[in-house]
Amino acid sequence: MTSGPSPSKRVASLAKSAIHEMTRLSKQYDDVAFLSWAKPTSGTPVHIRRAAVEAIENGAVDGYSESRGLLELREEICEKLKRDNGIDAGPDEFLVTVGAIEGLAAAVMAVVDPGDEVLLPTPTYSTHVRQVLLASAKPVFVPSPEDAGFGLDVQGMRRKLTPRTRAVLLCTPCNPTGAVYSEKSLRELGKLAVENDLTVITDEAYEYFVYDDAEHFSLASVPEYRPFVVSGFTFTKTYAMTGWRLGYIHASSELTNQIQKAHIPMAICAPVVSQYAALAALRGPADCVEEFRSKYLSARNLMCERLDALEEHFSYHRPEGSYLMFPRVLHEKGAKSLDFCKTLLSQARVSATPGVAFGPTGEGHVRMSFCVPEEMINKAFDRIEEFFGR
Repeated sequence: MTSGPSPSKRVASLAKSAIHEMTRLSKQYDDVAFLSWAKPTSGTPVHIRRAAVEAIENGAVDGYSESRGLLELREEICEKLKRDNGIDAGPDEFLVTVGAIEGLAAAVMAVVDPGDEVLLPTPTYSTHVRQVLLASAKPVFVPSPEDAGFGLDVQGMRRKLTPRTRAVLLCTPCNPTGAVYSEKSLRELGKLAVENDLTVITDEAYEYFVYDDAEHFSLASVPEYRPFVVSGFTFTKTYAMTGWRLGYIHASSELTNQIQKAHIPMAICAPVVSQYAALAALRGPADCVEEFRSKYLSARNLMCERLDALEEHFSYHRPEGSYLMFPRVLHEKGAKSLDFCKTLLSQARVSATPGVAFGPTGEGHVRMSFCVPEEMINKAFDRIEEFFGR
């Protein structure tokens, strides 16, 4: 028997996701201290779950919504963006999507052609790289200086420009580093986009989880840059709704119309039951988000304390946002991050994500998530201390 037709070169050339590979490997062991997935362990707030149940019982979720999403949800999103992001927009400028990730993928498809180049800071979210590759475009990496806290290097991006550069794709607060790109650097990026007719695609999934003196800034809030920006947001991180798969994309109405053309064949519409849950999230009490933020801040501080006790083995920058950090492994065992993570899993029963997954400057690092219970963090680091003590 033959093995059947070959897959496309575009898909076959993609490496396995290191995040999901570590999840798969972790299932081979019992009692794993799990720090490798950016999945909050906090449950979705009760008022959101109840709204979904009510929508199901009322028969409101039995059919498609319009592909852009429920109008009343988009109207609530308008209020949210104006209040929290400084973006004054109408409901025709949105697509409600299957998580932010599907909307970002549709946006990439809408703004680049095969062979075009997309600038990405590195380290960067691994899925963003795959989105560019699936669009048959070329990812061009621009290192974010580690000694400057992984800040955005706009001048480095300027040096990487070619006639084929069409877009910039970034995440702020950043997955995996936890860096929060400053308003100054983002405004410089906006200027670069205007001068070179580029689209800036921003993944703002962790917008509410910023700490210390950091402030989240949405580039689309600047009127002169707004026509050049596609902004991605999500309910999944903000309200611990990862399984509900719901986000949204904002762009000019003209560009939104084009992104919708890519959105429909991939999704038709976002899950309707999740859209009703999102309505309840926006209309309900906001204190749940602050409770999550406070919880993550406490967990971040704990993880930093535990890393400080291992200073001969790790160096790190205290994350200003997200619920992730990206320490460098100083021990010789960490030179190859995938091998290190596999060894840490098999010998210490701790699951972390290899830094090589996040771009060429990620090697030698590991990504650790602190959206887990503090008991899990302590268990993991007790085991890491024992592992290095061997």
